Amino acid sequence: MAKKTIHDFHKMVAEGEKITYLTAYDYLTAKMVEKAGMDMILVGDSLGMVELGYETTLPVTLEDMIRHCQAVRRGAPNTFIVGDMTYMSYQVSDEQAVESAGRMIKEGWCDAVKLEGGGERMASRIKAINESGILVMGHIGLTPQSMGQQGGYKAQGRNSQAAVNIVKEAKRLEEAGAFSILVEAVPSAVGKAITDRANIPILGIGAGPYTHGQLLIFADMIGLFDNFTPKFVRQYANVNEIITNAFKQYYQEVKENKFPIDGEHTYKMKEEEVNEFLDLLEKQGI
Repeated sequence: MAKKTIHDFHKMVAEGEKITYLTAYDYLTAKMVEKAGMDMILVGDSLGMVELGYETTLPVTLEDMIRHCQAVRRGAPNTFIVGDMTYMSYQVSDEQAVESAGRMIKEGWCDAVKLEGGGERMASRIKAINESGILVMGHIGLTPQSMGQQGGYKAQGRNSQAAVNIVKEAKRLEEAGAFSILVEAVPSAVGKAITDRANIPILGIGAGPYTHGQLLIFADMIGLFDNFTPKFVRQYANVNEIITNAFKQYYQEVKENKFPIDGEHTYKMKEEEVNEFLDLLEKQGI
C-alpha cells in the first residue's frame, strides 16, 4: 500500500472518511499495525509507561523517541508516522523546538512530529517548526506532559468557559500552521465544536465520535497494559491474559519435563553419527 500524505488526509475529511490512528513503539507491533491497514501511526511518549515502565511520560528522552521511531519505521515502511516531541525538547525556545523536530525527522525517520499544549508559546513553536518545512501536529485537552498543572490525568473542558478556551486553543494552533490537532479527554460536545470549526484534520482520543478520526494506545485496546484503563478505551482483546497463560504453561511444562520433547522439539543426528560421536568421546577421554 502507498503511504498516505496530508493531501490524502484532507481528502478523507472532505469525503467523510474517518482517519484511523494507533500507537506503536517497536518493530513487531508496527508490522501488525501496518498489516491491519492503519492510516497513521503515533510513536507516542506514552512508551515511557507502556515500554519503559515509568510512571509518567516525563522521563522519556529525545534519544528514546528516535530509537523507537526508527524501529517503527522499519516495521511500517508504508505508513504515515508521527513522533512525539518529548518533555523539555521544545519548551525552552523556538530554536530548540526546530532542532529537536529536525532530529525526529532526520534521525527518527518520522513524517511529522507532535507537541503538546496551547497558548502563544506553543503557537510560536508550531509556527517555527512549520516554517522550517516540518509537518507538526498540535495536542490539546489533556496533555500528559502538563499533568501537574492539570491536576493529574483528568478530563478537560468540563465547564463552559474551559470548553471555550480549548476551542480557542485549537483555532490558534491551526492558525500557527499545525497540519492536524489531537484532542484528548474532553466532552463530546467540545470535540464536535473543535471539529466543526476546523479546516484541518481533528483527531480524538477520548474526545467523542465527531472528530475526523480516532487514536488509541495499542496496549490499552488489546488489554496488554493493565496498570489502568482510561474510560474512553474499548478493549478489543485481552492479550495480557493470553500471554500470561502461555508463560504459565511453559513454566509448568519445563518443571514437569514435558518440554522439550525429544524428536519433536529437538534436532536429530543419523544413528551412525551418534555412535561415532560417542566413540570419539570415549577415545578422547572426554
